[in-house]
Amino acid sequence: MIVITGGAGFIGSCLQAALAARGLETIIVDWLGQEGKWRNVSQHAPTRLIAPENLEAFLAAAPKIDTIFHMGAISETTATDGDLVWRTNVELSQTLWDWCTRNRARFIYASSAATYGAADKPELFNDDPGYLSQLRPLNLYGWSKHVFDQHVTTTLDQHTPRPPQWAGLKFFNVYGPNEYHKGKMISVVKVKYDEVKSGQPARLFRSDRPDIADGMQARDFIWVGDVVNVMLWLYDNPEVSDLFNCGTGTARTYLDLAHAVCDAIGCERRVEFIDMPQSLRGQYQSYTQADLSRLRAAGYTGQFTPLEEGIKRYVQDYLATDNPYL
Repeated sequence: MIVITGGAGFIGSCLQAALAARGLETIIVDWLGQEGKWRNVSQHAPTRLIAPENLEAFLAAAPKIDTIFHMGAISETTATDGDLVWRTNVELSQTLWDWCTRNRARFIYASSAATYGAADKPELFNDDPGYLSQLRPLNLYGWSKHVFDQHVTTTLDQHTPRPPQWAGLKFFNVYGPNEYHKGKMISVVKVKYDEVKSGQPARLFRSDRPDIADGMQARDFIWVGDVVNVMLWLYDNPEVSDLFNCGTGTARTYLDLAHAVCDAIGCERRVEFIDMPQSLRGQYQSYTQADLSRLRAAGYTGQFTPLEEGIKRYVQDYLATDNPYL
């Protein structure tokens, strides 16, 4: 039995689809709510759906669980309720870690590239646990993920009990189907698609740094299917445990992204620059790029989808169809 927290959400539901395609028994921990999240799992329903407030009671009485994929979190980079973020992103993660340790279940969890803060050079995106003390996240969300990464890596001493397999994945900028409930945290790809499809130019933030030109802010944008492939590889290789970056290894500019969306739709490339909201200034990562050397050294040989190909697939196979869900 496999448990996926946040299993009706964006990445969680895409993972659920892949596990269901293998015929595996899955339990989703999530709320379906009012935002249409049920559609994310409508084509691959789980064996059971557990409300998050009932998770601990379920675990206390559950039959043998092989693996917990912990995708659930408050993921808003603009979140301000520190106590809620701590309980959700740190305390719950610690509870699940301890449960997996006691019950010999594997534990694979979502960390984030937000932990890297203002890093702006490829060599600074180092996922070696020994580098964690040097990171300075820019926002509450990134800090909460960083705190749990530090908690996990304190168990690396061979005498400290831990789950039989554990892996933390620092997700970079993920895009793809099933993200439609995410509101202001939806991917830039989907936002630009909506703008361009409605006849507007793609609007990009002006740079808030004098050394970076407008539109030249760059991120490591990764297709959700590639993220799922990394998680499946970890599931298939239970001997692999560590903290890993999960991106493509290539930074692409927001201007590249906007042009790719226009090209996928088949319209003229039109871009307009607007001022960055005050709430994002000082918390905005102008550059991210995953260093994949440790993931490759661990044995992962999968290839990553180029930005133009991923956006074309997202637009033409999902967003422009009658059924945009995976």
